[in-house]
Amino acid sequence: MSIPKEPRQLMINLMYLVLTAMLALNVSAEIINAFFMIDRGIEGSNNVIDESNEFTLTALEKNAEQDLSKYRPLVDAAKEVRILSREFNTYIDSLRQQLVDATGGYYPEDHEKYAGRPKGYKNKDITTRVLGEGPEGAELKEKILNSRQELLSVINQLDGTEGTSINEESLAELEKSITLNISDDWETKVKKPVSWQHFTFNHMPLASTFPIFRKFQNDMKSSEAAVLNYLVNQVGATTFKVDNFIPIASAPKSYVIAGEPYKADITIGASSRSVYENMSIKVNGSSLNVEDGIASYETRTSGTGVKSYKVDITLTNPTTGEVETYSKDFEYEVGRRSVTVSADKMNVFYIGVENPVSVVAAGVSSNDLRVSGSGGGLSLSRAGNGKYTATVSQPGEAKITVSGGGLSSTSFDFRVKRIPDPVARLSRSSGGEMGNGEFKAQQGVGAFLDNFDFDAKCDIQGYNLVYVPKRQDPVESVNPGARYNDKSRRLVGQAKPGDIYYFENVKARCPGDKAGRTINSMVFKIK
Repeated sequence: MSIPKEPRQLMINLMYLVLTAMLALNVSAEIINAFFMIDRGIEGSNNVIDESNEFTLTALEKNAEQDLSKYRPLVDAAKEVRILSREFNTYIDSLRQQLVDATGGYYPEDHEKYAGRPKGYKNKDITTRVLGEGPEGAELKEKILNSRQELLSVINQLDGTEGTSINEESLAELEKSITLNISDDWETKVKKPVSWQHFTFNHMPLASTFPIFRKFQNDMKSSEAAVLNYLVNQVGATTFKVDNFIPIASAPKSYVIAGEPYKADITIGASSRSVYENMSIKVNGSSLNVEDGIASYETRTSGTGVKSYKVDITLTNPTTGEVETYSKDFEYEVGRRSVTVSADKMNVFYIGVENPVSVVAAGVSSNDLRVSGSGGGLSLSRAGNGKYTATVSQPGEAKITVSGGGLSSTSFDFRVKRIPDPVARLSRSSGGEMGNGEFKAQQGVGAFLDNFDFDAKCDIQGYNLVYVPKRQDPVESVNPGARYNDKSRRLVGQAKPGDIYYFENVKARCPGDKAGRTINSMVFKIK
């Protein structure tokens, strides 16, 4: 907007700007009142959560009294979480007070209009200078992230201690319920890269930081509640409640080779030591020695095939006091050693691509196998259980040798070939008649590996394009690469019915090729 030359018009414009500013101030007052209303609401919610957390800690201490030596780590962890929460909230309170003190403190409680409100509630400079651009903003972000990690560390330190049943699944669920964090969503809302603290606090009135700070405290108290509830559940999780018994047989191998012994550990599916008192275990009617609820069973194997045995477990139910017997049949299979090696896609290894290979040895663990390769520049890398990837570099013969696990050394031969010649095409055609419009729409020549099972791509290195207009002399263009060069494009653009185009000396290079190879030529007649 240009500055008017007439004093009267200049005065009118200035009055308009002043009026606009006054309207903006009125809107800001309403928003600022909303900030303090939200702040008071979150504060009330925080007080409720804090009281609930104190009750949860008391309940945990009470539940832990059933076996204090066992559950003492849970109680100590809960107290540590409470300390972390209080320290974090004290830090937030001190940061809020720092900003208020820097802007003149609070209005007195008996003030007619702004009782208890900070005097600098509209001040944007202090939030920008201290939080948006100052070190305190970065420190706040670091405090939030570190406090979250410390909450998780309290649980991780319990791993392996008596009275806890920590696993990856339950820990992942707990991590999701800890809301204290710095989200990355704000990065998608800015046009240019800025820091989190700049995005959150830059040019924000002091009043707006009150609900933000209170929200951080709410996140910490909610996260504290999640961890405390998790710890309380650990007491329930480790308290055994007998309601069912299932015989269990645990064998190192369910498939054994003829002549080898079959071994299995047999027990009952219960976790209370009281279950193991007066327990007896029988296999096919013969009693076994039981120690701590576990009996070892061993028998010789001879013929191949599926074998079975019956388990009878007799015990006193600690809930009812009644003697009960549980029975179940178990099976295992006896086989003989053998090995096969197969290329997963073809009985050939191709140069320039990864050739998947499966190695299966009946009766031998894949961890005990030794697999090696030779010939054809063969290199083998393991890609999983019984899976390998073979790469080759020279045409001829290659060999894979398998041994180990009691298996005699066995070799398997494979042919090594180059990738087959690709087919040159314009769109879907390798020659013949083509419509004028379709021909002109092509951008160049492509090389296609038809009916080839591997994920490989060949590139066109170049070709000679010969244009023979109807009843005129031919014109040639030497075209490097797949796409038409300028001259080739001009020749293609002149196509009309009756003209003939020759694509000769077409060169392509496929993965593993040291030099280009000549592939099929093409002839098109324009219709």
